[in-house]
Amino acid sequence: MARIKAVIFDLDDTLYDCSGLLVEAARRRAARVMIEKGLPCTEGEAYDMQVQLSARHGPRHKVFDEIAARHGKGAEFVEAALRAYNRDEVEDIKPFPEAVSLLRNLRSQGYMLFLVSSGVHRRQERKVQMLGLAQFFDEVVINDVEIGADLEDSYIELMTRHGLTPQETMVVGDRIDAEIRVANHLRMTTVQMRHGRYAALTPKNEFEEPDFRITGLGEMQHILATANKRRHREQLRVLAIGGGTGLPMVLQGLKAYTSNLAAIVTVTDSGRHSGALRRELGVLPPGDARNCLVALSSSERTGRGLHQLFQYRFEEGTLKGTSFGNLFLAALEKIHGSFELALAAASEILAVDGKVIPSTLTDTHLCAVLEDGTVVREEVNVHATNKAPIRQVFLEPEGAEATAEALSEIERADTIVIGPGSLYTSVITNLLVRGISRAIRQSNARVVYICNIVTQPGETDNYTAADHVRAVLRYLGDGALDYVLVNNRVPGAATLLRYEASGAELLLADNDLRDLGPQIIEADLCESVDPTRVLWEKEDLLRHDPEKLARIIMELR
Repeated sequence: MARIKAVIFDLDDTLYDCSGLLVEAARRRAARVMIEKGLPCTEGEAYDMQVQLSARHGPRHKVFDEIAARHGKGAEFVEAALRAYNRDEVEDIKPFPEAVSLLRNLRSQGYMLFLVSSGVHRRQERKVQMLGLAQFFDEVVINDVEIGADLEDSYIELMTRHGLTPQETMVVGDRIDAEIRVANHLRMTTVQMRHGRYAALTPKNEFEEPDFRITGLGEMQHILATANKRRHREQLRVLAIGGGTGLPMVLQGLKAYTSNLAAIVTVTDSGRHSGALRRELGVLPPGDARNCLVALSSSERTGRGLHQLFQYRFEEGTLKGTSFGNLFLAALEKIHGSFELALAAASEILAVDGKVIPSTLTDTHLCAVLEDGTVVREEVNVHATNKAPIRQVFLEPEGAEATAEALSEIERADTIVIGPGSLYTSVITNLLVRGISRAIRQSNARVVYICNIVTQPGETDNYTAADHVRAVLRYLGDGALDYVLVNNRVPGAATLLRYEASGAELLLADNDLRDLGPQIIEADLCESVDPTRVLWEKEDLLRHDPEKLARIIMELR
């Protein structure tokens, strides 16, 4: 995505204090005219009435229409008040203190600068003259509301004249229902100046949500640097590998930073209803892929709706306990003849941002040799409790080949994220698929392993963080990991006791970990308890915070 080359500024309450100066004067003019037109109150009361109605209903409210309706006045009364309010009298106004230095600095840095102001042409032109800012702009456009000029057309024509794309252009304005909404619709970068009448407005939809918010022009240099850095990161191709509940958490955080996001997901689940669908319909287990599709949904609101729909389990009849999302994917696999094509079709139907790719299309099961020599087959038995520790794992039948798309995404990736998730049944099971470990070792990508927060009874009893990394390297290959992320936040005593009672222990960086080769990054990776967040888990668990993980991953060099 291109670097930002141009900045379009709004005028009122963006480059000078319109609300504090002109709005007060405009309200007093309107108050005088309304008294002249028979409003039965004093001029001060007419002024206060405008202030109170705007405060109660917001700046979008038609104040003069309501005042007229309350006092039995007609359209002529409203028109007279509006004319007085919008009259092109302009008091002595000055730019915000930071405005001149900011514009001068941006020009010296090579940015193209434009001023697009909406309002009555004569009045806006007078403001520009009094502020003395025209010299800093490559072009000044007054979007004349009296002739119904369209703000979107103004932006498009301006970019066309100067050879700019929306991705190269930033818009700074105070109104989320005007400048911000239009610029977002055009896919420009948006900055809301939170000053004046419109500062407290709440976005009605995603188009009114700015990319950045500022309270003063002095913040703009930082915002531009951050936006350009974000655009660089948006070009990075990030691949996440895993399954279970950990993989969707990573995807949920990363999708805010890059549009080039893919997930390779395990297909060895044999438990509960995914296992039943495998046996009865001859399809690959859809549960892990289902959660990833939800995580990659295009908006938080859509994500909540999809989660509710896809995680819904029927409570009665022959489908009792079955997830709707699993049935949806199973049906698509039957229609398209392949789980890979089913996921592609589901992504298109659901407008998913990113790719969800099965590690293999082979109907294979995860098996384990235990320390006592016992062999257990199928994932549901590999992670079962009350058995001997796991010595090694393998797939049966052998020879499960990686999908071509999985290998292609590994080769193209800039960053590969492995985990978090159940060590053997969500993470290493993917590394057992023929071709995947070799492709990761041969990749030029930085490879990151996210260590779990606690051990998992049945899989990693008594494991340290170093034991987790050793296990991954055993199946991935020595030297294949560049970074290991380890949580260093210790939860409260009550939480620890609850986990210890279930046989799980907190994982922190240990001395052996630093001798294994990868760079160790310790940080608070735990999610704060928030009951409103979409729960990818089957129960309320201590888990990684998607945003914290994503920020660290995207900053790696």
